[in-house]
Amino acid sequence: MRRIISVLRDYRLAELEAQQASPARLEEVRNKFNFADSALSAVPIDGVDDTLAEVMTSGDFTNAIMTFVRRRMVPTYQEKRFNFEPLVWANTVSNFLTNDDYQKRAGLEDLENVGEKGQARPASVVDATHRSYRVYRWQKQVDFSMEAIVNDDMGYLSQTVDDMGTAARRTLEKHASNWMFNATTVARLVTLGALYSTTGRLTTARISTGRMAFNQRTDDRGEPILAQLNYIVIHSGLVDTAAQIQASTLVPELATNAVNVVKGTFSAVEDPYLAGTAPNLPWMALSNPSVGQIKTFVYARRQGVPGPMVWRKKSDMERVTSILGGGSQAAPIWGDFETGDIILQVYDEWGTYINGTDGNLYDHRGAYYSSGTAA
Repeated sequence: MRRIISVLRDYRLAELEAQQASPARLEEVRNKFNFADSALSAVPIDGVDDTLAEVMTSGDFTNAIMTFVRRRMVPTYQEKRFNFEPLVWANTVSNFLTNDDYQKRAGLEDLENVGEKGQARPASVVDATHRSYRVYRWQKQVDFSMEAIVNDDMGYLSQTVDDMGTAARRTLEKHASNWMFNATTVARLVTLGALYSTTGRLTTARISTGRMAFNQRTDDRGEPILAQLNYIVIHSGLVDTAAQIQASTLVPELATNAVNVVKGTFSAVEDPYLAGTAPNLPWMALSNPSVGQIKTFVYARRQGVPGPMVWRKKSDMERVTSILGGGSQAAPIWGDFETGDIILQVYDEWGTYINGTDGNLYDHRGAYYSSGTAA
């Protein structure tokens, strides 16, 4: 730009000289061009800062508003939850070693009439069923630079801790869904027969059939036990179907006046991670582990670790303030000495019963499975 000003000055002076302009006129023009050149060079003239400044136009102002004022982090999607806790037996263990339980699945046999001077025969005791499980560590690590923290005016990284907690919960929910619907667990229920599985879609009649199946459950001696259909775990595509069954006084699938006998007898729990293709959507009926002591699935945590935790690696830097002088404030100490990286880690501990034959069924008497296919 200064070169253009210089060329324009020379052209103008040559033009004025050709017109035989006075020396005063030539000096005036020369001074004006020199002023413009000095302004562009940012050199103050006569001690006054008269440098040219950039002018913001209306278009520039709109761009600045969109770039700075409107710069923000749009929240992420709100995730669904699988509230599986009522469906499982929550237990705690003291360490990472295998926890051994011995489940009593039958009581003492019936008494016998011995008659006059008769002698009672010895009773037999059913061996307790051995169950073993343990907890495991679940972790994920995130690291970012100190510059990223300082530059984060949108709060992107400040949400990292919340995101870690969400990821820990989501991981647990996905595994809880898999406890119930993995191939080995399902195969075990199917093998047990009609009292433990069906192939029908979710209807009032099939829920009633499932309830009657629970009513016929017995212990290892064949004695009837208190087994109830309290919950139905459903695919996300069955939410309205379950709601209609729960709300209808009459059987919604029939054009008759048949009474809906299952209304209000169960709670539907949506499993957003359950896979299926409409209209063949699977579902599973479960008993309440607090009623009848049927512990269908176990959810174990270690004592002292009731939920996920987020840790930050302690900085190995030490501030030296003597060179700053009195009253000075140093920047906060963050990150690694060599790189300045800040490292976060989310940590959780939990486990469940796992078996090659039962899948994750701690006690199969509390479950009833349907593939959801048309009968």
